[in-house]
Amino acid sequence: MTQKNIEITIPVLNEEETLLAQIETIIQYLSVNDVAPGYSLSLVIADNGSTDGTQDIAVDLAKKYTCVKYIRLEERGVGRALKASWTQSCADIVGYMDLDLATDLKHLKVAFASFDNGSELVTGSRLARGAKVIGRTPLRSFTSRVFNLIVQTWFGSSFSDGMCGFKFLKRNILASLMAGGAKSDGWFFATELLVVADALKLSIKDLPVEWTDDPNSKVKITKLTVEYLKAMKRLKAELKEKELA
Repeated sequence: MTQKNIEITIPVLNEEETLLAQIETIIQYLSVNDVAPGYSLSLVIADNGSTDGTQDIAVDLAKKYTCVKYIRLEERGVGRALKASWTQSCADIVGYMDLDLATDLKHLKVAFASFDNGSELVTGSRLARGAKVIGRTPLRSFTSRVFNLIVQTWFGSSFSDGMCGFKFLKRNILASLMAGGAKSDGWFFATELLVVADALKLSIKDLPVEWTDDPNSKVKITKLTVEYLKAMKRLKAELKEKELA
């Protein structure tokens, strides 16, 4: 029987200070916790054109650990990195986590088990009942809730938190999600996956997670807000055109 594979993508940009420690933290955790019985796991470091020492560190990690791969894109954008990684993958399940490991790694086991129970896409949620958020500022909490309220209002979404950086899906649904409108090169791509999956009536697992805010987050709220609103408008029009909205 052929072993199934899971590939976890870690998008990075100028992360020379934390890359080595964080990737080795993940590897160590996976080595002592059987988070996906029956699957082999690998990590993909997807570099969005770093200009510091990130590339050298990532290349060394890929040489040191057989479970680590490295890809580099010269253009920036989280969505661009995820699309590049996932479309060239042969894994049964693909997904991503943020390098800061804000979502506790203990949720990996439940996330992967969900696929054996019929889920086609699993998304972490900081807003679902049972979730726990640590150290988040009131401004970031408010902004997150507003973004998600807009998404739910515009699209009638079933999921509670489109922006959480902890998502996994069966790779065989990726092409239909992208054809349905999930195509942004930026942060909104991860939310688009969920919106289109909803429109296609795919099974989404909304997983409450324990999430610890990274005080050194590079996310720029104003820039992200503009990006999201533009992407939402484009996606709404595309779904309507495809008669999925």
